[in-house]
Amino acid sequence: MQENNFKVNPHSLKTAVSGVEKNKIITRGYNQKDLIEKIRYSDMVFLLLKGRLPSVIEGKIFNHVLVSFCDHGVTPPSTQTARLIASSGSPINSAVAGALLSFGNKHAGAIQKAMELYQSKISSVYLIDDADIDNKQIASLAIEIYNEYIVAGKKVPGFGHRYHEIDPRADKLIDIVVNKGFIGPHIKLALALQDLVYEKKGIKLNVDGANAAILSDLKFTPQLGLGVFIIGRVPGIIAHINEENMDEDEFRRFCDLDDIIYEAGR
Repeated sequence: MQENNFKVNPHSLKTAVSGVEKNKIITRGYNQKDLIEKIRYSDMVFLLLKGRLPSVIEGKIFNHVLVSFCDHGVTPPSTQTARLIASSGSPINSAVAGALLSFGNKHAGAIQKAMELYQSKISSVYLIDDADIDNKQIASLAIEIYNEYIVAGKKVPGFGHRYHEIDPRADKLIDIVVNKGFIGPHIKLALALQDLVYEKKGIKLNVDGANAAILSDLKFTPQLGLGVFIIGRVPGIIAHINEENMDEDEFRRFCDLDDIIYEAGR
């Protein structure tokens, strides 16, 4: 009888993230007991997502990115959704889940779009080694994007803000990476594009556009970039849920009966 060499355990699951043994947890090759003592939370996030610990400069920059995402008041739909759900008496996990489900193409989608844009343009020129960046080519790519979007009447992802003429988070992030000398090809492209857009339209990078460039130079994929935004924003969402439960009346409504206009037959 021929031996079956292709048996598959239906319950098996391969992972390189963490291994759990008796009295021991190994995360990305490191004993979690050592990680608890020696690294920051932002370093742990980087390790989990990238599979390696960040360098000193990468760790500092990544920490700035996470902090910049933490909160934007009650203005975003995700925060309003979380507070609305919390006011109904739902548990905190349901309110957080509602906030996460509110992220979409119009809210939180810009960072992934901007990363896809920057990375596609840079990779079209620098397929292997981007150590020596030709500033003329960067300028050419910026003009290319400008023509594809602004001239064509489309909004550039990662630019402009409904509340800020100058997004203070983006302004600070760019100041940090310039002062620390952390300027890779994607940041150079974002800054060159900003010069063009600001000169013609008076619009600058927002937090998504700045972080899209920074995370791209940290070699995150666009999908992971969106994940980093979510990780950064959750603490602020939880704070709003807690505030709603502590300070506000139950059963929050976004409008009252008198605000509703019924249009029969429409």
